[in-house]
Amino acid sequence: MEITKHILFNLSLLIILLFIGLIWFERKRNLTLSKGEAYIGLVMLILVCFIFSYQPTPTYYFDLRLIPVLIGGLYLGLGPILCLTVIVIRGFYGINLGFFATILLYLPLSVILWKVYPCFWKLSSNKRICVSVLFTFILSVLTAAALQISNPPDNPFDAWFAYLTIPPIGLGILAYLTEFVRNNIQMRQTIVKSEKLHAVEQLGAAISHEIRNPLTAAMGFVQLLMSNTLPRHKQKEYLLIIKEELGSAERVIKDYLTFSKPSLESVETLQIKRELQQVISILRPTANQHSVEVITNFALIGSMEGDRQKFHQCFINVIKNAIEAMPGGGQLFVETRYDRSDVSIVIRDTGVGMTMEQIDRLGEPYYSTKGAKGTGLGMMVVYSIVKAMNGTIRVTSTIGEGTEFTFQFPSVLSINEPHA
Repeated sequence: MEITKHILFNLSLLIILLFIGLIWFERKRNLTLSKGEAYIGLVMLILVCFIFSYQPTPTYYFDLRLIPVLIGGLYLGLGPILCLTVIVIRGFYGINLGFFATILLYLPLSVILWKVYPCFWKLSSNKRICVSVLFTFILSVLTAAALQISNPPDNPFDAWFAYLTIPPIGLGILAYLTEFVRNNIQMRQTIVKSEKLHAVEQLGAAISHEIRNPLTAAMGFVQLLMSNTLPRHKQKEYLLIIKEELGSAERVIKDYLTFSKPSLESVETLQIKRELQQVISILRPTANQHSVEVITNFALIGSMEGDRQKFHQCFINVIKNAIEAMPGGGQLFVETRYDRSDVSIVIRDTGVGMTMEQIDRLGEPYYSTKGAKGTGLGMMVVYSIVKAMNGTIRVTSTIGEGTEFTFQFPSVLSINEPHA
């Protein structure tokens, strides 16, 4: 069984080299393989088959060069050039009867592979594997028959067994691995495409979520302006609020369309009490609609450095969430505390509360306690803004009793505030 042992050794080398090639391919940044790269790899496999071939006589070489030729011809359309390469390499081993036998086999095979390649890819994955094995079996029969006629081996059973079993099995293994890798690449590409589409959907949801608050406020004040009973100074005040809210919506859209993290474009000294009063005035209609009483307790002084629009965006999200957490009505407490190093803002509701697991996941992208109604992007933006302003957030909650958010920011002394 000398031929069988050498053919099996050839197959082992092919599988090992293919495994190394798969590791290299897996580490590539883009999961694509050019025909040039594939040709170089297949030529290396052919050379290995020649180098470790079994040579009972100076004329004949027993090896599995047929397998890389068929893989490249059927799966990559490289049949003609690979067949020509085999003939050229065989020529370096001597122009003899074996060389002409190689020409007799591989010249027709190059034409057949060229014609079969387009039809081969119309088949399903399983049928491609079966066709590859059948193709190899037919060529192995022809090779063994030609060998038997031209130069009968000492052990015909060994030659027939080696050529009728090992090449078809070997090509079946390699064809299966090729299909497996191909399907895996397609699956990865589908997942990447799906993630990109999901990101686009979430971006749309993010924009919708973040601009809904200022637009809702603007629409509420527009409805109030439609009443002819409002005094002129109130109309002017409402128009200014509408203008600010539309500007806020425009800036939010700009942030998300550029995929930027909340950044402090315009840093200024913010008087906490005044800014929170403005936020509350914007959300007052929403609180009234939900039968929520807003109770404030502001420190006389307290300033911080930050972006006014981002500050409003942050606390509109938090207070609106607190209001929506009290569907049956309740009380919303907004307090500020001040010392020389820090200013604290406490927002406490008497709503449904949250579990520890929900608190731990606050700020995660696309996590929401509102179920299908929420995107989870509001709190993600809140945490990002607070971090950008060098602040911290502490959350405590009890199911059925309510939730308390404590925001802490570095304080600064405003020239408009009395010295403590």
